[in-house]
Amino acid sequence: MSPPTLEDVNRFRDELEAVIDGRRLSMLFQPIASLRGRAVVGYEALVRGPADSMMHNPLVLFGAAQHCNRVVELDLLCRELAAQRFAALNLPGLLFMNIVPALMLDPDYRPQRAIDGIVASGLPMHRVVLELSERYPLEDYSGVRRALAEYREAGLEIAIDDLGAGYASLRLWSELQPGYVKIDQHFVRGLDADPVKREFVRSMGEIARGVGAQVVAEGVETAAELQALADLGIEMAQGYHLGRPVPEPPLALPVGLFERDLPLLRDAWRWQRGQSVGELARPNPTVTPTTSMDAVSALLAKRPDVHALPVVADGRPLGLVRRGPFTDLYLSRYGRDLHGRKPIAWFMDTEPLTVEHDLQLADVSRLLTDVATGQVEHEFIVTRDRQYLGMARVIDLLRRITDLQVRNARHANPLTLLPGNVPIYECIDDLLRRRLEFAVAYCDLDHFKPFNDVYGYSRGDEVIKKLAELAVAQTDGECDLVGHIGGDDFMLVMVSTDWRERCERLLAAFNAAAPDFYGAEDRAAGGIWTEDRQGQRRFFPLLGLSIGVVLPDLDRCHSHHDVAVLATEAKHQAKLRRGEAGGGALYIDRRRGPAVGAPAA
Repeated sequence: MSPPTLEDVNRFRDELEAVIDGRRLSMLFQPIASLRGRAVVGYEALVRGPADSMMHNPLVLFGAAQHCNRVVELDLLCRELAAQRFAALNLPGLLFMNIVPALMLDPDYRPQRAIDGIVASGLPMHRVVLELSERYPLEDYSGVRRALAEYREAGLEIAIDDLGAGYASLRLWSELQPGYVKIDQHFVRGLDADPVKREFVRSMGEIARGVGAQVVAEGVETAAELQALADLGIEMAQGYHLGRPVPEPPLALPVGLFERDLPLLRDAWRWQRGQSVGELARPNPTVTPTTSMDAVSALLAKRPDVHALPVVADGRPLGLVRRGPFTDLYLSRYGRDLHGRKPIAWFMDTEPLTVEHDLQLADVSRLLTDVATGQVEHEFIVTRDRQYLGMARVIDLLRRITDLQVRNARHANPLTLLPGNVPIYECIDDLLRRRLEFAVAYCDLDHFKPFNDVYGYSRGDEVIKKLAELAVAQTDGECDLVGHIGGDDFMLVMVSTDWRERCERLLAAFNAAAPDFYGAEDRAAGGIWTEDRQGQRRFFPLLGLSIGVVLPDLDRCHSHHDVAVLATEAKHQAKLRRGEAGGGALYIDRRRGPAVGAPAA
């Protein structure tokens, strides 16, 4: 590429001055997700110049600033505006902002000016992460460390961007000791099918954990890449598959993003109040198939708030008339004269999206993404037993799903995404209130602490996730709930009448899977040698599963407190009966309610 001419520089200077002096920059935000918590944990701010200018491209923008010696000024403005916009949108989590490391060595660079700009936004310093790109050469590490010291003293975190893409990754990492490292998209693209890339990413993850840093994988574009990262234990990810950079980013990740966790996600939603689409249905004017187009036009003129009219006959919806297409036709030249007296059945959409009132929000969301683009705009029809009930707005559905995701994240176990104590207790209280017979199975792993001591917590997490997967597979997703209390404790609330057979299958399935988590030598020996809780070296059998089951008496158990006491004792009895040989046990407690004379919970 030839160097810019004097005319180019002058043009750049004039346009750049208009952009900087007029603060004509816009900020986009791309979500960064936790792969363990399955939630948005922050956003990266990306700058754009005016849309009608060649400065819209950030590479052109900063290139012009460099030629005009205004890059420091532009950089400070970008971070000030990013912090202001982030705070104004009230976005959750961390704000990641970029800076070129060499810029901090400029004699005109003053970190305090950037700090003051962030302070003025009202954004707490501990929520800001400063990204230093590794793509650019750097010699004066000590100078950058001194500049970063002011940021760190103010409370900002530091990240290395584009790890592995440039000049001296490990040197920069060891010199600056960042709290976050972002793996360059080269290593993420096609990761699922490339064993060499997987080994690089696995190694970077292990180094990061060893020095107390968190890893963010950039450029995730497919579900397979995302799953491969999760399998490698990478903490966070960013890319188009999770969300594109936009001016107003979503607060939650798309439903069903983690396809392998979808059964767990659906199970976690099952006991949320207000989960059916019927609660979103609103009254809306309707017309009959014989209503004239003139009459429809008059009705829409009187009701500017109505965007669509269901066409209903004998209580059943037959079609839908949308304001936009109808108005385009009716108000076109000769439209009224040609079509005004025709019945609306001649024009209506005969295949609008129609859903039953008891359909779960997650299922409706999937329907909306599957239908043709033009089939759903703002609203869709809701029915009860195929009879017209009302109209629901897409925006209300998305808002409710976001609310549920936030609530689920608050009450779900971050490792398995299964419901925690609050949803479990709500489920039990609901069953007691509705007087539905149910069983509660309290599951607990045997010899789990020794396994963790020998094989490490990461391997232990894999065991817990396997147990979650097996529990979900062995229960009825339509009427049972699988809850994860914490650690290796799970609680199954089962309305299914064949609960005993399901528990026996779960016990057998886990016993069959447990040996795979051990090395060949320990597997052959049937266990491991390690210290017990008293510090004595002893032999522990392979992992097992103990399940204690209770059948609460609907007349004697008045709340989840009563049931929890029974289930805890049943689990204790199951563990007593497992025997030293391991292999777990299934114990069914005959006690169905609190002891006579016991104080009320």
